[in-house]
Amino acid sequence: MTWSVRLGVAALVAILTACATPGSPGVAPGDAPRAADPTGAYAADAPAADGEVIGQGTVLQSGDAPPEFCLGGVMESYPPQCSGPPILNWDWEPAGGFETASGVTWGAYAVTGTWDGRAFTRTGVPVPLALYDAMPFDDPLAGRQGATAPHDLERIQQEVYPGLEGSALTAGIDRGFVVVTVVYDDGTVQARMDARYGADVVVVLSALRPHG
Repeated sequence: MTWSVRLGVAALVAILTACATPGSPGVAPGDAPRAADPTGAYAADAPAADGEVIGQGTVLQSGDAPPEFCLGGVMESYPPQCSGPPILNWDWEPAGGFETASGVTWGAYAVTGTWDGRAFTRTGVPVPLALYDAMPFDDPLAGRQGATAPHDLERIQQEVYPGLEGSALTAGIDRGFVVVTVVYDDGTVQARMDARYGADVVVVLSALRPHG
């Protein structure tokens, strides 16, 4: 299995057991695990980013395998366990702030780079999250309360993973909405959810955000 079955937006990148932390940026209470993508890659229709983006998460490399950018929850163990999209052009030495144990090297960083819909390519010098001055968190729901019936929200929450297979990371119910986190959305995924379920039913959040 290549992709993590648990992930919250990596704005805080917590070390977790079993699931993402309710209430973290981009994570709704009741997050459900995502089925693994058997292809080990994001969906072919996942949008690419136009220009540089920044992500916060754990970079983890096991042995000689390519490093992965875990954009959220990390299973509590030593060494930790997580998975995510491949991170290209990675170099541990300038990154600093990493640990190695049992053949696994990892560290938590804010990383600037590009996203082509399948892989993240580092372009800037990584900043250890312990030293990173993150932007203040804005409530993605802007204080709104959804009007969709609870039983419909539960059904939609179970549907979004198959509907966004390979790009959906978490889906939870929060304040009358289904809140879905994807690696990156330029508005395409939100428009797709609005067309399928109607406006103000599904709120799509992006783990990678425009840089600058």
